[in-house]
Amino acid sequence: MLFAEEVGSAPNMRMATKIPKRVSDRLSKHIGRFQKVLSDARRRDVNESNTVTIITDMLAEVFGWDKYAEVTSEQAIRGTFCDLAVKADGSVQYLIEVKAVGIDLKDNHLRQAVNYGANQGIPWVVLTNGVEWQVYRIAFEKPISHELVLSFNFLELSPRKRDDHETLFLLCRSGVTKDAIKRYHERAQIVNRFMIAALIQSEPVLNTLRRELKRIAPDSKVTVEEVESLLPDVLKRDVLEGDPVTKAKRQVGRAAKKALRKKHSRKRSAAREAVDT
Repeated sequence: MLFAEEVGSAPNMRMATKIPKRVSDRLSKHIGRFQKVLSDARRRDVNESNTVTIITDMLAEVFGWDKYAEVTSEQAIRGTFCDLAVKADGSVQYLIEVKAVGIDLKDNHLRQAVNYGANQGIPWVVLTNGVEWQVYRIAFEKPISHELVLSFNFLELSPRKRDDHETLFLLCRSGVTKDAIKRYHERAQIVNRFMIAALIQSEPVLNTLRRELKRIAPDSKVTVEEVESLLPDVLKRDVLEGDPVTKAKRQVGRAAKKALRKKHSRKRSAAREAVDT
């Protein structure tokens, strides 16, 4: 069974990797060009095969891949072929499922793309019709799951906007080889509304809120339980219930336990040093 989970990344998230000037210049040069190509293709309602040709050209001229050596349509998966596979140093970096430029992307298209990736052990899959681009990360667990990491409309991008360059860089050859999309995904997993809500519900933050309330009204008796009981009135329900919330709480709990173990380890080391001296 496959299910999708949206990462819920923070707006205007900055990347740790700086975009090389040559890549930025290439994006500035070709974004507008392919916007015209895609608009014309959609007006003519070209078929899937022709859309694949456009995507292949985009991979080369926008994203910087060698379309002869690094882009292939011959990636066999259980007796069939995915539309495109993008390789670096002989290893598949992501699979692309392409639909005709005039067709809206649907769940059944996504299932096909994710199944390709799951069967090949390839964690990154892209679903696109040239205009709409959706990037998914497959988690190889039981059951196998996937989450939407990034989505954008190519026709809405600006050739001069830094944020748009950063978005495209995640799929560029230089970005992929520097693990830019992996780091973006890792950051998106912690900088999102579910994680912030989980932190607010954690014991250290609840205790901090209680102390701040006591600072405002020193004579009032405020308990952690009282503060926690008010959270449903403060936070939206979607960050209090559901799988993403449970996952975020587990991450917060693991981080707290790890920090506690480190603290105890430092204390034991300090005690041993005191005995030795």
